[in-house]
Amino acid sequence: MSDQKNPTVSAAHTVSSYDDELQFLVRRISEMGGIAERMVEESVAALVNSDAALSQKVISDDLLLDDAERQIGEKAVLIIAKRQPMASDLRDIIGSIRIAADLERVGDMAKNNAKRVLAVQGMAQPKKLVRGIEHLSELALTQLKEVLDAYSSRSSELANSVRQRDDEIDAIYTSLFRELLTYMMEDPRNITACTHLLFCAKNIERIGDHATNIAETVYYMATGSQLTTERPKDDETASVVVRN
Repeated sequence: MSDQKNPTVSAAHTVSSYDDELQFLVRRISEMGGIAERMVEESVAALVNSDAALSQKVISDDLLLDDAERQIGEKAVLIIAKRQPMASDLRDIIGSIRIAADLERVGDMAKNNAKRVLAVQGMAQPKKLVRGIEHLSELALTQLKEVLDAYSSRSSELANSVRQRDDEIDAIYTSLFRELLTYMMEDPRNITACTHLLFCAKNIERIGDHATNIAETVYYMATGSQLTTERPKDDETASVVVRN
């Protein structure tokens, strides 16, 4: 039987300040998750609408995630040194460090996409491809939202479900990759804009990978076991060939 628990209602420790320290990690992870979700949403909106002001906001917000990750790391080290946690408490603390790192990287991906907004301003962007990037981001955000729910509830089932759907994002990314190459082959004037969109699509695909990383961490936190089956992957861009 697994020792799953809700982090907000876990059994109290003899020293109440210990519970406060653990709850600090939970709150900061939740806050990081909210910031990361918003940054991804806003970076895609900025791209679709060529909104330079919104893209600058996303770039600035990345500092919030950097600071939160640092706070979580410092607090986790202090808790380990002072409390010498064991079993599920130790898994929770180590898991917090890992999840904070993944959320910080999600923020980096969103920031990188926001920077692309400034690079493609004034360039013609194929609407079909922009809609494809919107769809890809919706899938990645769904994965991110659900894995954060899995963290809040310590649900190994939901975490595993998120992990098993990673190939959906890979399949959409592969399709977008093929279409972007086709547009570049058809008209060299599309190369600059499509190259930037290609990087944006890859960043979003990587956000899905980070959501999958978090899912694996949550599963470990909830059960004490590692998922041993191989991740489902459907990224076939390495074999894509576009012919004249």
